[in-house]
Amino acid sequence: MRVENVHIESLGVVLHEWASAADAVAAGKLDAEVQAANGLTGVHIAGDVPAMDMAVEAARTALDRSKIDPEDIGAHVHSAVHYQGPDGSYPPGYILRELGLPTVPALYLRQGCDGMLSALEVAIGKLTGPAEAGAVLLTTGENFSSPDMDRWKGFGQAYILGDGAAAALVSDEPGFAEVRSLHSGVLHELESWHRGDGPLLLRAENGPASGMVERAEQFEQRMPLSETMEKLTLFGLDIIHRALVDADLNASDLAMVIPINMDGRMIEYSIMMPLGLPMTRCGWEFGRSVGHVGGADVFITLEHMVRTGRLTPGDNVVLFSQAPGWLCSAAVLTITERPAWAE
Repeated sequence: MRVENVHIESLGVVLHEWASAADAVAAGKLDAEVQAANGLTGVHIAGDVPAMDMAVEAARTALDRSKIDPEDIGAHVHSAVHYQGPDGSYPPGYILRELGLPTVPALYLRQGCDGMLSALEVAIGKLTGPAEAGAVLLTTGENFSSPDMDRWKGFGQAYILGDGAAAALVSDEPGFAEVRSLHSGVLHELESWHRGDGPLLLRAENGPASGMVERAEQFEQRMPLSETMEKLTLFGLDIIHRALVDADLNASDLAMVIPINMDGRMIEYSIMMPLGLPMTRCGWEFGRSVGHVGGADVFITLEHMVRTGRLTPGDNVVLFSQAPGWLCSAAVLTITERPAWAE
């Protein structure tokens, strides 16, 4: 999807106390061989700070950095992976009320770790379609400090889960980055990889639901992991290539590829090498120390790269995220100016 007149005006990020993977290994929470192989060095842990409150804080930072009048925000999109509040509660309503924003249309997306790029896709429609929203606030927040989640091992060997939040103000007026294109898709052939073989109804006689790792093992009895990885690699590359074509760019034109925070080997062999790019043009070197913060990853790394001057005007960037289902999204941005909040 070619995109015109859509810009990222500001970003906000919240990350709390850092915990090293080496300390987790020493405490017996993480296998030393796994940590050495995946290259992930640590995570941020928020303790008792709720995910939605971190999302509010990230949004306040984005608003403080922005030239947009809050009264001109025409829509809000919140996305999440893990627990946000009691069943039946509505996170966007909480966030809008805490921020004191006008009564605007809001959406709550459950697109997994693809959430923020899915939210960006919705925002593009809000800005360029009949809604003529003018500006859209995107938020997300995660706190994996819960009794039913093991942040070090719960998502398998390729991820360790971090807490944090990100927010973005997307506008039809110029900002620090122009959105050139966005492409997304669902490889439904791999849908049951994360669903497993369990029942689709909650019933006491069915017992507790199986965990993510167990569900993946069930799927591997039908499709070898090597075949699964080949399929998702080819699918992800196709999504990226389509986004590049729509932006009238080649992979060689990219200054940076920003993926979700996962095993460095997966990023190198399934993304960077096929694109013909070195890992020095990947945001992983920063992201490996952040942890996997759901859909926030790509915007956390983008904010860091822009704020510290790693990305400068004229640089082309791909944001790439994936999620169970199997979802993929790729957005191509061009940095157009150095924002006032950059260091």
